[in-house]
Amino acid sequence: MATVTLENICKSFGKTDVIHGVDIDIADGEFIVIVGPSGCGKSTLLRMIAGLETVTSGEVRIGGRRVNDVEPMDRDIAMVFQNYALYPHMNVFDNMAYGLKIAGKPRAEIAERVAGAARLLQLEPYLDRKPRELSGGQRQRVAMGRAIVRKPAVFLFDEPLSNLDAKLRVQMRLEIRQLQRDLGVTAVYVTHDQVEAMTLADRMVVMHAGRADQIGPPLEVYENPATTFVAGFIGSPPMNFVPVGLVGLGAPEGTVLGIRPEHVELVSGSDRLHGTVVYAEALGAETLVHVRLADGTLATVRQDGTAPTPPEGSDVGLIWAEAHQKLFGADGTRL
Repeated sequence: MATVTLENICKSFGKTDVIHGVDIDIADGEFIVIVGPSGCGKSTLLRMIAGLETVTSGEVRIGGRRVNDVEPMDRDIAMVFQNYALYPHMNVFDNMAYGLKIAGKPRAEIAERVAGAARLLQLEPYLDRKPRELSGGQRQRVAMGRAIVRKPAVFLFDEPLSNLDAKLRVQMRLEIRQLQRDLGVTAVYVTHDQVEAMTLADRMVVMHAGRADQIGPPLEVYENPATTFVAGFIGSPPMNFVPVGLVGLGAPEGTVLGIRPEHVELVSGSDRLHGTVVYAEALGAETLVHVRLADGTLATVRQDGTAPTPPEGSDVGLIWAEAHQKLFGADGTRL
C-alpha cells in the first residue's frame, strides 16, 4: 500500500496544454475516482501516474518516492483497462499468472497467488477457459485478478466497466469496491460516469478542461458544488440554473441561482417563479417534470412517483427552500 501525490502536474502535447497544474494528495488505502467528460484530461492524468505518459512539469510521487523518470514496471502499480487486454490464446490461469512468470517468480508461489485471486473473484471454475469462452463480467474479473496477483501498492482503473451492460456495471461496482476494501490497497479509478464516481469514491476529483474543479467526498461535492460545471455534471438530472433576474434577486449581471431538482416543488401559483409544463417522465418511484421558464430555460422538478403530475401545457409555480439554493457568479464559481 502507498500514498500517491500529484504536485502541480502539467502536460503538453507539442504546443497544446492539456493538464494545467493539478494537485492531488491520495492517502494510503484511499479510493479516489477521477471523473469528467471526454477530453477533460482524466485518462491522461492516470497514465502519468502509471508512467505511460511523461510529465511535462510537476512531480508524481508513489509511497513518497518521486517516480517521474521511473519505468511503469518499477512503480509498484497494476492497471486494469477498459478493454480487459487479455491474451486470447491463453487460458484464465495463464493470463493471471503471466506477469508473475515474466518477473521470475517460483512456480509454487505463482500457483498460490493465482489460486487466491481466483477464489476471491469466484473464478475457480474458469481457470482452464480461454477469454472467448467468458462473459464480459468474467473477463473483467480476470483482468482484476491479473492485477491482484502482483500485490501492487496502487491499483489504477481506466474506465473498466464501460464495455458492460447496465445491470452488470452495478454488480461490478459493488465487487470492485468490496475488493478494494478487503485488500486495503490504494486505488485511482477513472470514469466519465458520475454514478460510478458517487458510489465508489472516498473522494472524487471532478476534472474540467484539464483542471481539477473540485476534490472532495461525493456527497460534499454534490451538495456544495464549487462551480456551475461541477453542479451540472454531478447529479442526474443535473442542477437547475436560473438567471437571478427571474426570481427577483439583486445580484451582478450573469449571476445564476442553482437548485437541485429534488429541492423544487410544483404549486398552482407562485410569486417566485412560473413556467409551463413541457413533459413529464414517469420513472416508477419518481417522476421528472420538465418546465419551460419565461426566458426559455428548461427546469426539472423531481417528485415522488405517486404525486399527481400536472398535464403538459399547464402553468405552474416553482418554490424551494432558500437553504437549498446556490449562487454562482458570471465566471461559474460559487459565490
